[in-house]
Amino acid sequence: MHIEIQRKAEISLSKQIYLSIIDHIRSGLLPEGIQLPSVRDLSKQLGVSLVTVVKAYNKLEQEGFITSVQGKGTFVNAETEELADEGHEVLSFDWQLSLQDYLPRAQFARFHHTSEKIHLSSSMIDPGLLPNRYLEREIHQILSKSPRILSQYGEIQGDTGLRNAMSEYLKNFGVAAAPDNLLVTSGSQQGIDLVARTFVGPGDVVVMEAPTYPGAIDVFRGRGATILTVPVDANGMRVDILQNLCDKYKPKIIYTIPTFHNPTGAVMTSKRRRQVLDIAQSIQSIIIEDDPWGEIYFNKKPPAAIKSMDHYGHVIYLKGLSKTLAPGCRIGILAASGSIFNRLLAAKANADLGSPLLTQKAILPFIQSEKIMDHMTKLRTALKIRRDLVLTLLSQHAPSGVSWVIPQGGLNLWLSLPSWIDTHHLLVEARKQQLTFLPGSACYAVEQENHHLRLSYSYINEQLLHEGTTRLCNIIQSEITSKTAHHSSPYF
Repeated sequence: MHIEIQRKAEISLSKQIYLSIIDHIRSGLLPEGIQLPSVRDLSKQLGVSLVTVVKAYNKLEQEGFITSVQGKGTFVNAETEELADEGHEVLSFDWQLSLQDYLPRAQFARFHHTSEKIHLSSSMIDPGLLPNRYLEREIHQILSKSPRILSQYGEIQGDTGLRNAMSEYLKNFGVAAAPDNLLVTSGSQQGIDLVARTFVGPGDVVVMEAPTYPGAIDVFRGRGATILTVPVDANGMRVDILQNLCDKYKPKIIYTIPTFHNPTGAVMTSKRRRQVLDIAQSIQSIIIEDDPWGEIYFNKKPPAAIKSMDHYGHVIYLKGLSKTLAPGCRIGILAASGSIFNRLLAAKANADLGSPLLTQKAILPFIQSEKIMDHMTKLRTALKIRRDLVLTLLSQHAPSGVSWVIPQGGLNLWLSLPSWIDTHHLLVEARKQQLTFLPGSACYAVEQENHHLRLSYSYINEQLLHEGTTRLCNIIQSEITSKTAHHSSPYF
C-alpha cells in the first residue's frame, strides 16, 4: 500500500493517511477483509508519529471503513471479530501487502464497466446510436484492399491522413492546429497520462476543478502530485479562487473541462476562458483543456476552446472521439506546440510506439465526409430526448432536498442530496436492484463530498432510463425516510 505523504501540504498528515486509505478501499486496492499494517509498522513506513496513524485509523473506524479486532489487527470493512478472523484465515494472498506499489488510487476503473442491468454510472453512448455498420464496412474494405495492414506499425505520431483530417475537424472548435502539431492517442485518457508522465513528478502542484473527471484524478495522484482544487459554479471554474491559488503556489498544470464539464455539465464562459489563459501565461503554467464531447450541445454551440486563444503554447488540447464515434477504436487527438509537443511525442513513443493503424484508418473516411456532421446532429437529438426524460422523471419523483444541474450538453446529470446522505450506501441498495451510478466522491481529489452522484443518461434506452430513474428516486426516498426515522434530527 503506497501512501504519498506531502509534509508541506496544508492538509494534516493524519488526514492525508485517512484520505489515502479511503482511496485505496474505494479503488478496490484494499479488498474487504484484508488486514492493514499495524499502527507501529505504518508509522515507521511513513516516518510519522504513532499518534498521527492512530488518529487516521480512529477516524476510519468511526466512519465504518475499518474494524480493529483486539489481539488480531485492523481489517478493511470487517464488521465483527468473526468476519475479521475468517477473512484472515481464508485470504491466502496477505503476503502481497508487503510488496510496495505506487497506486494511490484507481477509483474510475471500478465504475467504468459494471454488470448491472440499468447502467447509469459511465459516460458512454448507447452503441445503437453509433455508426457501427459504417465502421464495420470500412474495416472489411481496408482488410480486403490492404491485408498486410495488421502486420504494419503505424507512425508514432499517428496516421498522416487522420491528422490532416483532424486538423480540419478541430476548426469547428476554433482550434487551428497543423497536422504536425497533432498526436493521435489511445483515447483522451492516454493524453492525460502522457502529459502527467512527462511534466508531473512527486510534489508538483496540479490544480483541478472540484468536482472533476475521476480518471484524471487517478492519473495525477499516481504521479505523486500535490492536487489543489477550485470549485465549479454554473459558469465553470471559479477564476477568483484559481487566481489566489496560482499566486500562492504557482502550479505546473491547470486541468479543466470547460465545455459541458464532467460531471456537472457546466459551461465555462468565454470571459473565464480568457482569464484562465491569462493566469496560466502569467505564471508560465500548462493548461490541459479536456474536451470529450463538445459536439453534444442541446441549444446553442458552446464558446470556442481555450486553445483557440493560445498564441504561446500554454494549452494542451485533448479531443476525444471514443465517446461520440467509436469507443472500440480508442482514438483521441492531442494538440500542442513547441518543445512541449516534442516531449509528449517522445512520451508516446515510450508508452506504446504508436496507436493501432487499423482503427485510425477505419474512422478516417467518416471524419473526412459529411457523415460525421449528420451523425453529430442525430446524436444531439437523441441525447436531448433522453436528458429531457430524466429531467421530467426527477421533477416528478425526486424527494425534497434533492437538486440537480440542468446540462446544456454532454452525457451527465449531477445530483446533490441532503448532506447527511452517503451515496455509497445508496449504491449498495441500488446494485441489489440491478442499478448503478457513479458516487460523487469519486469526482473529488481532496474533499470528502459523499452526498452527490453522477447519473449518465446516454448509455441505456429510454425504457430502461425511465425504470432506472424512477427506481433511483425510490431508493433515495427510502434512505431519507430511514435516516430521519432513526435520528431525531438528520443533521447528526
